[in-house]
Amino acid sequence: MATVTLKGNKINTSGNLPEVGSKAPGFSLVETNLSSTSLDEFKGSKIVLNIFPSIDTGTCAASVRQFNKEASELENTVVLCISRDTPFALDRFCGAEGLKNVVTLSDFRERDFGKDYGVEFVDGPLAGLLSRAVIIVDEKGTVKYTEQVPEIVDEPNYKAALEALMEE
Repeated sequence: MATVTLKGNKINTSGNLPEVGSKAPGFSLVETNLSSTSLDEFKGSKIVLNIFPSIDTGTCAASVRQFNKEASELENTVVLCISRDTPFALDRFCGAEGLKNVVTLSDFRERDFGKDYGVEFVDGPLAGLLSRAVIIVDEKGTVKYTEQVPEIVDEPNYKAALEALMEE
């Protein structure tokens, strides 16, 4: 279990992020067209898992915008923006913002992703949502980088995540 804060107030997650060097846990998440997709669908590409509580908050929206901008310049890389928002909310946001370089996915249906990746809040005002985290997975499905953002209202360390993408 990891402890993060929301404006200084402690909140616990369901576990810890996968360890660097480990195999990324498989998942089934919902796309904006309500179909399911899995980690296997993205094998062969570098993957950025941009995980956050809700697209309808300023910091979460900023992370999706920033990764959308960065992703347009990355080769063989896919950015998966993951929350428990409905697929409709994720689609509405990206459509309104004109974001086309990220894939938004929802854990609203099966709700296993949050537990398997250790990012589900288990207490506090955001219980049941996902914490803010970034995980980089290489082309072979190995975790190369993780960041559990310690204060939920803060943005992730984009530079460190992008540098991890460039490492061989």
